[in-house]
Amino acid sequence: MASAARSLAFRAASSLRSPRCLRSTAAAARQEQPGEAARPPPPSPPERGSARGGTGPRGTRRVQPPPPAVQFGDPREAFRSKSSAELVRALVVLRLCALEPLVARSRQLMNLSRKLLGQHLFEKLMKMTFYGQFVAGEDQEAIKPLIQRNRAFGVGSVLDYSVEEDLTPEEAERKEMDSCTSASEKETGGATQREKQYLAHRGFGDRRDRVISARTYFYADETKCDQHMEAFLRCIEASGGSSEDSFSAIKLTALGRPQFLMQFSEVLMKWRKFFHQMAAEQGKAGLAVMETRLEVKKLQETLANLGIATKAESQHWFTGEDLGVSGTVDLLDWNSLIDSRTKLSKLLLIPNMKTGQLEPLLSHFTEEEDLQMKRMLQRMDVLATRALELGVRLMVDAEQTYFQPAISRLTLEMQRKFNMEKAVIFNTFQCYLKEAYDNVTMDVELSRREGWHFGAKLVRGAYMEQEHARAAQIGYEDPLNPTYEETNEMYQRCLDYVLEEIKYSQKVKVMVASHNEDTVKFTIRRMAELGIHPSENKVYFGQLLGMCDQITFPLGQAGYPVYKYVPYGPVNEVLPYLSRRALENRGFMKRAKRERELLWNEFKRRLITGSLFCNPSH
Repeated sequence: MASAARSLAFRAASSLRSPRCLRSTAAAARQEQPGEAARPPPPSPPERGSARGGTGPRGTRRVQPPPPAVQFGDPREAFRSKSSAELVRALVVLRLCALEPLVARSRQLMNLSRKLLGQHLFEKLMKMTFYGQFVAGEDQEAIKPLIQRNRAFGVGSVLDYSVEEDLTPEEAERKEMDSCTSASEKETGGATQREKQYLAHRGFGDRRDRVISARTYFYADETKCDQHMEAFLRCIEASGGSSEDSFSAIKLTALGRPQFLMQFSEVLMKWRKFFHQMAAEQGKAGLAVMETRLEVKKLQETLANLGIATKAESQHWFTGEDLGVSGTVDLLDWNSLIDSRTKLSKLLLIPNMKTGQLEPLLSHFTEEEDLQMKRMLQRMDVLATRALELGVRLMVDAEQTYFQPAISRLTLEMQRKFNMEKAVIFNTFQCYLKEAYDNVTMDVELSRREGWHFGAKLVRGAYMEQEHARAAQIGYEDPLNPTYEETNEMYQRCLDYVLEEIKYSQKVKVMVASHNEDTVKFTIRRMAELGIHPSENKVYFGQLLGMCDQITFPLGQAGYPVYKYVPYGPVNEVLPYLSRRALENRGFMKRAKRERELLWNEFKRRLITGSLFCNPSH
């Protein structure tokens, strides 16, 4: 049954329409719902430069009871779901994660233990310690008891198949350099007009280096990408079978050659830069991104003077799909011009201000490279189609900044297609980026204009150390906020914007993916101030399995939608994940002792009251 559905979806995906066609379909769908089309859009939040207000038809809200109180400092409530043996395991594992020498050599120690103990005893040891703490089980059947137990305490699951190829740094570097370099660049020996940020660099070929919490995929061939797609499909199907409101996580670097993501990211950034250059020429530099609007007549003159397009040609650009109707064009309108071509390699054209021409990013594309791009989009379509069929929400993880513009854009196109009735596809926004607020506000505004459901996960970001080092060594502007405090401020700013939008919209949902207790408390407070009740299921919370149970379970028991990221996979194949989880906990446990203190207090309470061997949920 599942294979037949996959086959049908893949055949449908093989005739994947261009993004412009997807927008036309979305527009047609809105025309079929005159009530929805007639509803005026909700007014913008204050940060956009206009005050909330008015008495437009926003629908009626049910009178909700006061939101429940959440007690994060009560160890009994925080660890009700844990047996005493699990308390001891958590205390031991999290304490070991704070030992620098041990954690720094975790992979070597794991490999040595496997040799000394043998495979069977090694697996038993891992399941009693690190694997048992951070991984749910080996397969879809093995993880069901944990998922069901968490659900009994109000905690949902984001299933995450965490198997990675165990490569040496040299093997990873070789694969990365080969898969991120085009055939034409290999022939000419370089890429003179490419931006340094969007080129593969040997010193950063192993993308796992200085990354502690994210799975990493390296391209081998198209067959391997198909295998990754099948693994994601099994994960989606397991999510659909485990609960009614689950998520499943995917990474786009697992689904295709990363060369395309890197090149398309460069194109998107150059078009965006070109827009801001023209805005500066019209005296509109320094405005907020959604307040920057180019006058169409002046824009046409600029394009004609540069030789990029005649006035007649550009007139055609700005007459379709409501572009330029107001006499101005904003960045969303401008971005829509990029995907007006159907052949994917034609997307990789960039405006050259010096020559006044639209030039290809590369001198030529091979037929195989063009097919590889199409296959990546087809695999995405297969996964989204299956998720929609099973009622599973698909969360697209964020990755490095030289991939992320393309990942966000391709995820946006999936949202345009699959989020017409409800939020099925969730994009991830990294708040350590300087442009995070612009990215969030543009996508929210586009969803409002086109009438689809906006779904987002807000994270701080998993690649901070690597990104800072890469920008400094290669020599381009660091795309990240310089300090952790500024990242926190950006996170709250983006979150507050989305919460404001949620107050007035039935089509916005957000996951607050954070282990920071202050961020969670801020969210709860703002929800109360804005009248967003947890029972509306518009604001979710997320933490990793094995970490911060003192945040997750009190939220779940108070009725807030909260989820654990639930990794699973065979012991040997998740060792790279476990090693990085140990590294992450090393830093986490140095910053905060609260979780260990609460675990220890609960263990002592059970010991003193004689309930050490009793069922903790009673």
